[in-house]
Amino acid sequence: MDFTPTEEQEAARDLAGRIFGDLSTHERLRAAGTATDAELWKALCAAGLPGAVEETGLLGLVLLLEEQGRVTAQVPFAASCVYGILAVARHGTEEQRGRLLPGLRDGTTVATGALPASGTVTARDGRLSGTAEWVPWLRDATHVLVPDEDRALWLVRTEDAAAVEAVELTAPWSAGRLVLAGTPAERLGGPGPGTAYADVLAAARIAFAGLQAGVCAGSLARAVAYTSVREQFGRPLATHQAVQLRAADAHMDTEAIRVTAYEAAWRFDEGLDASGAALTAAWWASEAGKRVVHAGQHLHGGMGADLDHPVHRHFLWGRQLDAHLGCGTELLAELGDLLAKGDLS
Repeated sequence: MDFTPTEEQEAARDLAGRIFGDLSTHERLRAAGTATDAELWKALCAAGLPGAVEETGLLGLVLLLEEQGRVTAQVPFAASCVYGILAVARHGTEEQRGRLLPGLRDGTTVATGALPASGTVTARDGRLSGTAEWVPWLRDATHVLVPDEDRALWLVRTEDAAAVEAVELTAPWSAGRLVLAGTPAERLGGPGPGTAYADVLAAARIAFAGLQAGVCAGSLARAVAYTSVREQFGRPLATHQAVQLRAADAHMDTEAIRVTAYEAAWRFDEGLDASGAALTAAWWASEAGKRVVHAGQHLHGGMGADLDHPVHRHFLWGRQLDAHLGCGTELLAELGDLLAKGDLS
């Protein structure tokens, strides 16, 4: 395994870091409230970053999402890249790729996905009925990837849905409840049930684990900066052993999230079985991610209780990513099933 970024991956990461750092500031996030930052999304698309994922692979996307997570930038970058660009590029027909990928690259088409399944959807003669209770970034999306009860994947235009109802999550992800009633949809992926679903789900788990690595790194960086200047009993908080140990534990958890996401992404890009690695990365992102964002807020003391403080956004994102990934105990149970079946390489 070699996680050293290629020149293309490194250039894309550095460019993303500059754009996110310049535009996703505390002041702009406060002004945006729970809405998506449309100007930032346009800047990312103008720079060609969503389209670059086709060349840099899932590992390249993980590197970009780390930069997003550091500043909790409110754009549908992860969702549109995983459920849109990567899903269509890997499982779409030639006609679907030619029709959908140009818009996904330039941001005029925004995709999201109801994965893992959050409701029950049935398919009959190319039409879907049912409800996905909450879908991240649905209010921004033009298309949504929906699994039916047999785990076949369908691409639905949000304008064709019976209803898109706003849902507020822990983090400001412009989420919505998707209601389908005989809604026309197009199949994505081959005729075998579950094949494309498993591939897209693994990619999503890895990508959102990478996003969590960035969220945790940003939370920890804020805690280190704060405890280095905040004094108690005449010396900085960072000089107290208890503070150092808490920060060290958070650092090790963050590195565990990062390295498991990198390994899973590398396996995915190399065409190896990544299902077990994806579950491992998702479990670390869920369990360790919670610990890190709680530590980040705790190390801020009374300031961490301020809902308007920047570190609180990392806390909200960390908890939302935990829920989106499926929560640690559920992921561990699924990983245990793989081990019991002998399917884990």
